[in-house]
Amino acid sequence: MTDFMTEYDAYCAKYGKPERIDLMLCDLNAVLRGKWLPSSEVSKLVKGQVRIPLSTYAPNIFGFEIPETGLGIVAGDPDGTLHPIAGTLKPVPWAEGNVAQVLVEMHEMNGPISFLSPRQILANTLDRFKARGLHPVAACELEFYILTKRADVSDAPTPPDRTPDAQNYDLEVLSRSETLLRAIQQASHKLELPIDVMIAEFGPGQFEINFHHTDDVLSAADTAVLFRRVVRGVAEQHGMEATFMAKPYANHPGNGMHLHASILDDDGNNIFDAGGDVSPKLKHAVTGVLDTMRDCQAIFAPHMNSYRRFFKGGFAPCAPDWGLDNRNAGIRLPEIAGPGARLEHRICGADINPYLAFAAILAGMLKGIEDGKEPPLPLDDPNATKAEGLTTDWSRSVDNFAQSDFAADVFGREYRDIYATLRRDEIAQLTAEIHPIEYKTYLSRL
Repeated sequence: MTDFMTEYDAYCAKYGKPERIDLMLCDLNAVLRGKWLPSSEVSKLVKGQVRIPLSTYAPNIFGFEIPETGLGIVAGDPDGTLHPIAGTLKPVPWAEGNVAQVLVEMHEMNGPISFLSPRQILANTLDRFKARGLHPVAACELEFYILTKRADVSDAPTPPDRTPDAQNYDLEVLSRSETLLRAIQQASHKLELPIDVMIAEFGPGQFEINFHHTDDVLSAADTAVLFRRVVRGVAEQHGMEATFMAKPYANHPGNGMHLHASILDDDGNNIFDAGGDVSPKLKHAVTGVLDTMRDCQAIFAPHMNSYRRFFKGGFAPCAPDWGLDNRNAGIRLPEIAGPGARLEHRICGADINPYLAFAAILAGMLKGIEDGKEPPLPLDDPNATKAEGLTTDWSRSVDNFAQSDFAADVFGREYRDIYATLRRDEIAQLTAEIHPIEYKTYLSRL
């Protein structure tokens, strides 16, 4: 860990010695958990002496351990040791004082990174590509809403003042939100996040950020995790709220995460570039992500609210289909020639765990390339058969995932089962609660 000390010394030289370091562990739900480490104790992190229970990787969305996973107190709740991820030591611009943050992974005691690590699952998928002389290049787009500060967490969201219902690409909206948006951009630059274009999206108070393409896919996923923290932190600093919840408003578009992905060979050539028509390898990759989309819908749509995006006539694609420059399609091909030849996976909500979603999409692409199957006709073809939509049933989606051999291969059978167990617990708890609309509809009539 001497490399981390080099990073730490460089941080201190640039920003001064921090008061504390936020140690951030990404759990199964992409909630950042961890510890505040006083800078005077940094040597403990370097020596692997900062410990936390291994079960911290896999609580339910409410933060509780679920005994059925076999983790936590039923197994004695053993510790792991936290280790910093190289290149992620950065300032926290919205915090009071000099505060640093660093992403960490947890190793089993005197052992490797825990199999519970979402980031390691993505790393394992990338290793499969590397073993075949292939190297993914990826960039994601994230949508989010800015909200007026609520008095209570159970209150419905409200857009900022003077926000039109349809603000798509509205430059005046960007100007009116300039103070907050500039602060988000400036914080992102301090964290060296590779942000690109920012736009006003369709919904009231909704925005989208694009990131630059990179062949460091782990870093691309780190960026998505860190950017969500940036937006929420800066919004809070400005007396607002921000959310990446999939569907915060019933009558406005949801928040999506679109992943653009291409693949290079060992010589740096884009294997999807055929110089004209859609290349065979790109078609095969499309087939792979279409064939595995139902198996992994529980990754792409992890929560109850996620399924509000999957309905006909909505703004989000809701079927395993594909097209060329067609935003109705679940898989879009923005470019089919040159170094930018790629596919865009448009199914995920912004509420996903980026590491798990990237792993599922890339593994689907690799499976398609290895299987060599042709996809169905694209949406653009008048002879195309309409694909059956993805399920709107959260339970069915989780069952599909729990029974999937593909999911077991990508995530590991034990992780697949833990993930399904946690989702079923979430389903049981949320569906047991009586919704206010049931009182409004039935209580005075029946």
